[in-house]
Amino acid sequence: MSVDEKMDSSRRQLLVATSAAGGVAAVATAVPFVASLTPSERAKAAGAPVEADVSKLAPGEMMTVEWRGKPVWILRRTPEMLESLKKTNELVSDPQSERPMQPEYAKNEFRSIKPEYLVVVGICTHLGCSPSEKFKTGAESGMGADWPGGFLCPCHGSVFDLAGRVYSSMPAPDNLEIPPHQYLSDTTILIGEDGKA
Repeated sequence: MSVDEKMDSSRRQLLVATSAAGGVAAVATAVPFVASLTPSERAKAAGAPVEADVSKLAPGEMMTVEWRGKPVWILRRTPEMLESLKKTNELVSDPQSERPMQPEYAKNEFRSIKPEYLVVVGICTHLGCSPSEKFKTGAESGMGADWPGGFLCPCHGSVFDLAGRVYSSMPAPDNLEIPPHQYLSDTTILIGEDGKA
């Protein structure tokens, strides 16, 4: 083999090796770049439905789960809490839940699928503050002797009953939002999906 042929063979091998190394480097660079264009697991979870286990929730207790970056309250109402809703019917601005702040299946006096459980987004419809629970009744609540229990938004004073209905003449224009939800079992609620779509 002549010297020229040996040089051509060496150049060809060098060219192939360089091309292969360049191809590997290009793929190694492209993979993270392409991966960065797909939504993160956190972003996927932010819009995904959320399961809530209510098996340990005692009557009168409330738990909070996060769905789409919002607090969702699940309140297990006592018979007394449910009875109080009859008293607040005449005090709230939308007693029959006519405004579209809940799915059709929650358009009832309890604003829920099962009367015992209230599933509601814990964000005031006025300016997006988070109301506080005021479940104690009467003077002990600090809300007055005739207070039947509910929620108070401390920012501007909007008051909601135990179905998330806003009292009349409050800064909040609407009831608290009821998210789409469904029961997967007696003790598991899926928030964010109701099987209606």
